[in-house]
Parts: sequence; structure tokens; C-alpha cells
Amino acid sequence: MVRQNVVVDKSKAFAIRVIRMYQWLSKEKREFVLSKQCLRCGTSIGANLYEGMNGQSTADFIAKLHTSLKEANETDYWLELMKETDYITPEMYDSIHSDCVELIKLITSIIKTTKLNNNIKL
Repeated sequence: MVRQNVVVDKSKAFAIRVIRMYQWLSKEKREFVLSKQCLRCGTSIGANLYEGMNGQSTADFIAKLHTSLKEANETDYWLELMKETDYITPEMYDSIHSDCVELIKLITSIIKTTKLNNNIKL
């Protein structure tokens, strides 16, 4: 029986949203640079989570989650730039940004909990 992992599921759903946004931006707005950066880091969040789940050690797991966290923060930056340059509407930004913030909070919580449970300095 496969156990459901909320953060993995949410990161995959987020990646799909980022992919769809990239497809729309490249087709409708003819924007390729900012959206490609967002595509790369937005899809990398889940990829690093998957990699971390199969880490060789707790330290490896934490390192991969830190990478996911950095990718989520970078994604948030590109989303903000696209909003402020009118490539995406404030409503579009609010919707996808809230999902990104949720991932940041979940990943941060997992890192902190893992460190506390393994007596690793915060």
C-alpha cells in the first residue's frame, strides 16, 4: 500500500500549474525568458522532494529539502516579476502565489521537524 504524501502531491499539482502557465505565456504573450525560469524552478521543487525521499541519510534528505525550498523561493520571485511586468494578472498571481507560499511553509515545517526529531541544530 502506497502512503500518500501531501507535500509531494501539492508540489506535483503546482508543477502542472507552472507548466500550464508557461504554455499560456509562450503562446499568448510570446514571453519566453521569465516564464522559462519559472518553469525550471517551479518544476524542480517536486523533483528535489522526490529525490530527498530516497536520500541516503537524514542529512541528504534535509539537503534535498533545502534545495526544494530554495527553488520554491526562486519560483516566487519569478512570479512576482511576471505580475509586476503585467505578464500575469494580479488575480493569476494571487492564485499561484498562494500555492507557492503553501509549499514554502510545508517544506520549511518538514525541515524543522526533521532536524528537531534528529537532534540537529536549527
